[in-house]
Formats: sequence, structure tokens, C-alpha cells
Amino acid sequence: MNLLRHRPVVAPSLALLLAAVGCSSADGDASAAVPSPSAPVTELCRNLDKALPSEVDDLGRRDPSPTSPLTAGWGNPAIILRCGVERPAEMSDEQADGVEVDGVGWLLEKQENGSFRFTTTLRRAYVEVTIPEDRTGNGMAPLVDLAAPVKKAIPEGIAD
Repeated sequence: MNLLRHRPVVAPSLALLLAAVGCSSADGDASAAVPSPSAPVTELCRNLDKALPSEVDDLGRRDPSPTSPLTAGWGNPAIILRCGVERPAEMSDEQADGVEVDGVGWLLEKQENGSFRFTTTLRRAYVEVTIPEDRTGNGMAPLVDLAAPVKKAIPEGIAD
């Protein structure tokens, strides 16, 4: 079994990396595809939705459409959380980048559009957080804000 290698990252170091990405403008309401996990994972995700903060990275909650307890968003352009996503293929890559933030492991993927996608590792459900390019300047602040709710609602283990 491949385990994603985690490199502890100091938040300011990643902030510099993410800030180097640059900025662009985006507007409009956010939308997000709603995952369709198994019933046990859906229940974990509903518990996560109840535990999520009203603010992430000092941005108010503004959920994407369609409305679902499996998705959440903050700000505009939105930081988007999706719970119950499929296991990313990149988790099988021994060279994949991973970070640990306040006890929660994340797979780190830079997207072609300049955004970053983080997916939890070693949890009973996969939680994905996408930080748009316009929001990358604060580094891992969104993951810091989301770590406690993820730890509370999604137990450690291997997702089905």
C-alpha cells in the first residue's frame, strides 16, 4: 500500500509558495459538483457540515450551488470544500506532495488554473478543499481553520 509522504510545512513557507502563484480576478456565484458517497460517508460529511466554521481565512460562509451538506464555501471567489469525494489517483503516486496542518494530512495539488486543491489523507472520508488563485496569498490559513472540524467529524482511518 502506498502511503502519501508527508512533509511538515511551516505555514509561512507555503504562504510564500502560494503567493508566488499570482492573482487574477473572478466573479459570480460559486458552484460545486456534489459528491455521491456511500451512506456511512454521507453521515460523516453531514457531521462535518454541522462542525464547519462560519468563517474561513476571515471570509464569511457562502455555500456554492447547488446547496448540499456535502459542500461548503467561503468568500468570493470561494474557497470550496467538498466532502465524500473519490480518492484522488495522485494518492498512489509516491512522489505526490503532502502537508500536515494541525494533525490533518492533506494531498497537495496545484491546478492548471493557478488554484490549489487539498484532499485529506488517512481519514474515513475524503474531504477536498480548493483554494482559488485569488486566495492563495494567505497560504494554509484555510486549512488551519478547517483542521479542527475535520478532526472532530471525520475519524482517522482509510476511506472506503
